[in-house]
Amino acid sequence: MDEEYDVIVLGTGLKECILSGLLSVDGLKVLHMDRNDYYGGESTSLNLFQLWKKFRGNDKPPAHLGSSRDYNVDMIPKFMMANGTLVRVLIHTDVTKYLYFKAVDGSYVFNKGKVHKVPATDMEALKSPLMGIFEKRRARKFFIYVQDYDEKDPKSHEGMDLTRVTTRELIAKYGLDDNTVDFIGHALALHRDDRYLDEPALDTVKRMKLYAESLARFQGGSPYIYPLYGLGELPQAFARLSAVYGGTYMLNKPECKVEFDDEGKACGVTSEGETARCKKVVCDPSYLTNKVRKIGRVARAIAIMSHPIPNTNDSHSVQIILPQKQLGRRSDMYVFCCSYSHNVAPKGKFIAFVSTEAETDHPETELKPGIDLLGPVDEIFFDIYDRYEPVNEPSLDNCFISTSYDATTHFESTVTDVLNMYTMITGKVLDLSVDLSAASAAEE
Repeated sequence: MDEEYDVIVLGTGLKECILSGLLSVDGLKVLHMDRNDYYGGESTSLNLFQLWKKFRGNDKPPAHLGSSRDYNVDMIPKFMMANGTLVRVLIHTDVTKYLYFKAVDGSYVFNKGKVHKVPATDMEALKSPLMGIFEKRRARKFFIYVQDYDEKDPKSHEGMDLTRVTTRELIAKYGLDDNTVDFIGHALALHRDDRYLDEPALDTVKRMKLYAESLARFQGGSPYIYPLYGLGELPQAFARLSAVYGGTYMLNKPECKVEFDDEGKACGVTSEGETARCKKVVCDPSYLTNKVRKIGRVARAIAIMSHPIPNTNDSHSVQIILPQKQLGRRSDMYVFCCSYSHNVAPKGKFIAFVSTEAETDHPETELKPGIDLLGPVDEIFFDIYDRYEPVNEPSLDNCFISTSYDATTHFESTVTDVLNMYTMITGKVLDLSVDLSAASAAEE
């Protein structure tokens, strides 16, 4: 271990593994360590015995749930947008050759007490029970504008500069009501709060286009894809990738203490009495607790069920977004469901998650609107975890720390953090112009 590396990465969470893969592909000498004896850190994937140990201590799971090893329960479950940034990163690093994806069946939104399919095109807008007949026509016009919008073609802009016009102003032009704006902003554009309404509309239009293009890609019922056997496959795929490029992975390394020189710059990591030297350290918040601050908490429920979520057209994998306004909350709630069709549970079993930014200390009560949508559950676990973000200045201490995972059940915010870190570490922007068809293993 007594060698010099360009970068030492601590923790094998998703963000750290993606970065380690990107840096290895760039030709940097990378050492990747984790204090745990398993991959994934916070974003690990557990079998049934591990799940029981984490939430129920010494109890054993009941036999009727089936074989423990048939379960791959992701602790931070997130779907990927089929044409989204994460898929581009996976293709860029060629890690897709280690993974098989499958389309996600459904994308739904909670509106006025009911669950509805998210309409994503002008044709779906006309059919959607979310809107009355006149609103449908207005929404259809807006969807057509978004579909035809091309940044490079001023004719498609209809005289509006979307880098200046706010989302609120753009929507006002089409006369859409608050109810429609709510599902467009939160379930299509995937904004997490309503600040976007007063920001330039270009970002929202791009997000809506990404949703529609991703939806068209697999002709499924949603724009999302998910790896077979769950997200636990991702860190391991990146570990294999890193090894191909000469990176070194070490699990089960206790302590992992970051060493600093006289100027306060990270210069190495010590574990079990040996120090590996390095120029930069990349890690999750748990490895440098004095350089992060708490920014919130995520409340979540994990349920094992024997049926799909009701009112989702028997979807075996589905996301439901419950916009904050519909619940009188400050932040959205997310429902995620996956099943044996993605090989994350034995045949006939479904795993559902309900998550939100915690606003109280009572996850059971707070998550009730989401849990009420699930129908009968075989087992349910509740949990709250803290979220942290870095407060250090990487240019001064050479420490690059990721932000904790948020409550969303899709990957967009996670990847933004990774790409920003990549640029801080390397001083360059990752080129993501890739051939998207390289990740088409999802097609059955």
